[in-house]
Amino acid sequence: MLVLTLLNGLSTLMKDASPVHILLTQPLPEAIERQLLARYQLHRLYQATDASALLDDVGPFIQGVVTGGAKGLDNATMDRLPALKIIAISGIGTDAVDLNHAARRNIVVTTTPGVLTDDVADMAFGLLIATLRRMSEAEMILRAGRWPETPLPLARKVTGIRLGIVGMGQVGTAIARRAGAFQMEVLYHSRTPRPALPWRFIDDLHALAREVDVLVLAASADDGKVMITASVLDALGSDGFFINIARGKLVDEAALLDALVHKRIAGAGLDVFANEPHVPEAFFTLPQVTLQPHRASATQQTRLEMGNIVLRNLAACFNGETPPNKV
Repeated sequence: MLVLTLLNGLSTLMKDASPVHILLTQPLPEAIERQLLARYQLHRLYQATDASALLDDVGPFIQGVVTGGAKGLDNATMDRLPALKIIAISGIGTDAVDLNHAARRNIVVTTTPGVLTDDVADMAFGLLIATLRRMSEAEMILRAGRWPETPLPLARKVTGIRLGIVGMGQVGTAIARRAGAFQMEVLYHSRTPRPALPWRFIDDLHALAREVDVLVLAASADDGKVMITASVLDALGSDGFFINIARGKLVDEAALLDALVHKRIAGAGLDVFANEPHVPEAFFTLPQVTLQPHRASATQQTRLEMGNIVLRNLAACFNGETPPNKV
């Protein structure tokens, strides 16, 4: 009887010791990946030469997916993971995950809120300054050894402009606060006004575009609807600049290109695109455009903290608790 009890106990321990399988869709900081490896059976989808074959092999065992806000997890892949319990997004956007589909399967979705705000706001200002001051164009001329032979047009002054912000959430508010140091007048458009804020609310996006020198898109992409249309860009006008640190799909990208090519707006600074990582090559030929490969939150400190939040969300889920950052 004692032997049988010991064997049953050992069997229970062996079951409890079964590894939790995690699917990682994109690289994370090395320190975070080391912790994932130490705690879980990690499968790197982004390194697989045949992603479909990998899913065939390990899909039935995957209980957690770690992904980015832009990459997310499509329904077809989700449905190949029958044991899936959690989709842990390293980011704040949930637009690349079908939340309703996940809910129907009782899959928890988590994000990493609060830690990206400063970096994204900083990127917005970096793009704004670089674009208005034509810094990328000047650097290319300098690197090509064409200075001072190649004349550069005069840039646009940054201090004192009228700044329009679309989306006054955490990021939009952080951008507006930074604008104060540059003596900018801030106006904003969002779903609803925020009376506690000191900046002027404009209830019509076209009206906002007409009134400002620079329009910054900082809105949530959860609805996924195009906000920046050809008519909004026309309202911004030939002296106006457009900055996007939100999502590319919120912009009519063809209309934006057309407005830039025909100089119906003065320039643009873009960190995001409609079909990433594919960027229309026409952007590359436009000197008045500053481009970044969707890296607003790509600082060592922020990505490490995002990774730590992912680890906490995973641990809570697999301990039978509600993850602290459940959507």
